Amino acid sequence: MTYIRPRTALETMLAEIAQAARRPLPDRDKAVAEAIGAFVTRADLLDGRDCPCCPDRYVRHLLHSDPDGGYAVVALVWRPGQMSPVHAHRTWCAFGVHSGVLTESYYTPGNPPVPSATKLLAPGATNHGPADPLLIHRLANLGCGKALSVHCYGVGYDRFGDSVNEVFAA
Repeated sequence: MTYIRPRTALETMLAEIAQAARRPLPDRDKAVAEAIGAFVTRADLLDGRDCPCCPDRYVRHLLHSDPDGGYAVVALVWRPGQMSPVHAHRTWCAFGVHSGVLTESYYTPGNPPVPSATKLLAPGATNHGPADPLLIHRLANLGCGKALSVHCYGVGYDRFGDSVNEVFAA
């Protein structure tokens, strides 16, 4: 008899993301967010994965990079007080909160962009968006404990440096 190991929660989520990432635009980012949302609160999602914090800034940990370069999935780990820069995305994106609480701030375009709204994102919350220079936001951990979120961007991991964020302010 051959033993077939069942898929882990992470493997199952990544398979669902791969299927959703093949959907045509404009529904792709929403479908990926739904795939993330179905698994993101699973306590065993990152079993066996080391995702340490960084004392100076939030840090990305690669979970999967599409071999064809179409997307990459990362875990972002946020210590209290850490935040992204104010930015828009050059590619579609989707994310979900695994643990902790993040604050998403939205901005009206301008020089500099002007804060316009905030939203608290508890575990299980998801969001998504297309590549759009007018969809400006910032994620922050304003809580007292560590937070972790899972993000998928529509470019290969090797292109994250210049193809994901259009930064407006640090």
